[in-house]
Amino acid sequence: MIRDLVTPGMPVIIQGLTGRSGRDQTARMLKYGTNIVAGVSRRDGEASDVPCFRTCTEAVAATGAKASVVIVPPLSVLASIREAVEAGIKLIVSITEGMPIHDALKVRALVREAGARWIGASTPGLAIPGKIKLGFLPDISLAPGTLGVMSKSGTLSYEVCHRLVSRGLGQSLWVGVGGDPVKGTRFADLLPIFADDPGTDAIVVVGEIGGNEEEELAQRIMETKFAKPVYALLAGRNAREGVTMGHAGALIGSSGGSVESKAKALEAAGVFVCTRIEELAASVAAAARKSTHNTEKMSA
Repeated sequence: MIRDLVTPGMPVIIQGLTGRSGRDQTARMLKYGTNIVAGVSRRDGEASDVPCFRTCTEAVAATGAKASVVIVPPLSVLASIREAVEAGIKLIVSITEGMPIHDALKVRALVREAGARWIGASTPGLAIPGKIKLGFLPDISLAPGTLGVMSKSGTLSYEVCHRLVSRGLGQSLWVGVGGDPVKGTRFADLLPIFADDPGTDAIVVVGEIGGNEEEELAQRIMETKFAKPVYALLAGRNAREGVTMGHAGALIGSSGGSVESKAKALEAAGVFVCTRIEELAASVAAAARKSTHNTEKMSA
């Protein structure tokens, strides 16, 4: 169930509250309705309308926070997440770009040992539209609905969801897993959450070149006999081998990672694969209309 990942109204802290980005994003999340109960910062500065503590342990003890959004410089992410885990936080969302890979490897091992969930590195966040937002997913692309969205590319997913919203199709849950090669949550990890959620009718995957995450998702779909429709957009068809496109994870290697290899794996798993945003939006919208029509016929 979605509530196993994030619950509307859950108490949230912001690590890095008094930095410029921390203040700005906190204000936006508060405006959206996220229950931000405290911030953490070791340096003085003007904060938001929430109490600020020096450590996560103090913040959690005072507020009972269950989740943290980490908005600190790249070289401080490891220490911040370690502090959150030690304080008992079970959901950590790190939005900072440029986290060193060796630090990400340490964090991944740390959160797994603690039984915590890490969304990141370099994620735009996650949201249950209309209820809670952790990160900076744009409001204009968010709307309550029945599409489960998982994305690697931030800006590409904003456009995808905006076009879907303009067609009346919102999201049950949107998770940006981030585009870095080492991350805490991958596409395949989210599949059981969407499978068990009665409010999710179909899945939209926003993928791109690099790595094997899409192929891994395809394998998991087949292994679990995932029954809900899955639509995937794959970006980077014209990218050249060995050239990083956009961020560290978007890199085609000689052993794979191309749009073609990902499309082949996903299509074999029954996924409808697109390479253009409008094609994806039109396909999902057409399927939704057909489903609604069939439901109305059955109810008549």
